[in-house]
Amino acid sequence: MLRRRHLGRVSFAEANDLQHAVLNAVDDYLFIMEHPPTYTRGIRANAESFVVPPASLDAVVVDADRGGDVTYHGPGQLVAWAIVSVPDDPASGRLHVHQLEDAVMATVARVDVERLLGRVGRLDDYPGVWAHLDGTPAKIAAVGVRTERDRSGRRRTLHGVALNVECDLDGFAAIVPCGIPDKPVASLKSLGLTVSLAQVEAILDEELTSRLSTQSRLASVDRGGATSGTERPLIRRLRRAGVDVDQSLSLRERKPEWLRIPAHMGEEYQSLRSLTEDLRLVTVCEEAGCPNIFECWSSGTATFMVNGERCTRACGFCLIDTRKPFDLDPTEPGRVAEAVERLNLAHAVVTCVARDDLADGGAGAIADTIRAIRERRPATQVEVLISDCKGDLDSLQLIIDAAPDVLNHNLETVARLQRAVRPSAAYARSLTVLARSAAAGLTTKSGLMVGLGETADEVEEALVDLASVGVSIATIGQYLRPTSEHLPVSRWWHPDEFDDLAERGRRAGLAYVQSSPLTRSSYHAREAVDAATPVSLRAR
Repeated sequence: MLRRRHLGRVSFAEANDLQHAVLNAVDDYLFIMEHPPTYTRGIRANAESFVVPPASLDAVVVDADRGGDVTYHGPGQLVAWAIVSVPDDPASGRLHVHQLEDAVMATVARVDVERLLGRVGRLDDYPGVWAHLDGTPAKIAAVGVRTERDRSGRRRTLHGVALNVECDLDGFAAIVPCGIPDKPVASLKSLGLTVSLAQVEAILDEELTSRLSTQSRLASVDRGGATSGTERPLIRRLRRAGVDVDQSLSLRERKPEWLRIPAHMGEEYQSLRSLTEDLRLVTVCEEAGCPNIFECWSSGTATFMVNGERCTRACGFCLIDTRKPFDLDPTEPGRVAEAVERLNLAHAVVTCVARDDLADGGAGAIADTIRAIRERRPATQVEVLISDCKGDLDSLQLIIDAAPDVLNHNLETVARLQRAVRPSAAYARSLTVLARSAAAGLTTKSGLMVGLGETADEVEEALVDLASVGVSIATIGQYLRPTSEHLPVSRWWHPDEFDDLAERGRRAGLAYVQSSPLTRSSYHAREAVDAATPVSLRAR
């Protein structure tokens, strides 16, 4: 099975870590994406291929583990990476490169048959795809591929092809593209083709898929763009993503029986509330309006929220305050640890608001909280539910180095609805956070909501992606609209449908799936870890 993923704009570093994560996946993958301005140096790059010093460039410079010399990536260029199994033969890499080149040539032919028919092809001794116009061949697509064995011994491909559609060719002026000084670079636009990036993306996907697999499944993020109308932006984004907002449920509509929760405010509930007030702690249970607060607090379990109570993002589903946040409180980690000690918790869950105003995204304070809990309660399992750290590996590494027992980062929704539901985040970025955490040896967890306009098959694709990057535990719950200002509920999913999603997740390779209408990220957190972790591997 070929899992085709149209990812939008992704940094090279994140895409690179993501492709290495799915190298070991059961299925093959095809990533189609753009990069922000980036120069990549292959393993055979010549330092003289930079016309100007790399440090002076207004772009990221990255050392890549592919073949080839230096090249440029930027908006308007389609990058297609195929992570597929090939025969265990020394010639398999070259044959794979030919497949990629053939797909590009077929794509260009379909875009403009009359102008370029017979004038786009290969060039002896030079990889890539070339336009043979006016007597001077110009490179329109660069190819850089490597093969390596995965954990099971299969030979797999990495990296792929970059097709210049409408990118700014000035980006190539700072280098000797691919180390070839006497041959120019062109784009489809510079050759006079007026075709959109989206059109080329769809055709390239078809041509690559026809050559790489007989079976495939597609998941594509909404690239965004201007939307007109007087409706609020979150509604316009939903419409753009294909959700029939007019059929959404009214906030006043009575919930089904399985979503009605009795309130039990007994002694344990009141005791925990007194504790949080005494220690001036914030819980996501209260801030996010969690429906399970009565059950969890009555059992002495709460999820503590650090880095303040104000979030720098405004996701369409979340109730947390989005006003300008205050400075971090250096006493907060110690106060959380004291609460964990006073509650005698065997499993503590710590979540956070997103703090894009901080250089490390708030990662350092989360790491401090983990260490503070460990100092007071060495036997307590610590689970953290983190933001994406703005995709910064150094920030994430602060949390990884603190070694939480579980690292949770929520994917939240399917690929198609990412921009509509959480416009400040990204599907590929979240998968990369999880991939990096799993690669570091952490037990990794993620969560999804349903009821926003997704299909069961789309949820399954998301679960497959989670399993493919090394996630062990997944949670799936019904989205509940906090207020009329938030995203509407598309429909109520029946408990039987949640059971079906759980089974799909298990088939995808997830060790444990908690799936029910009332499931939330921290619901039955310790039970999930115990169920997903073999007894011989439990550290605590």
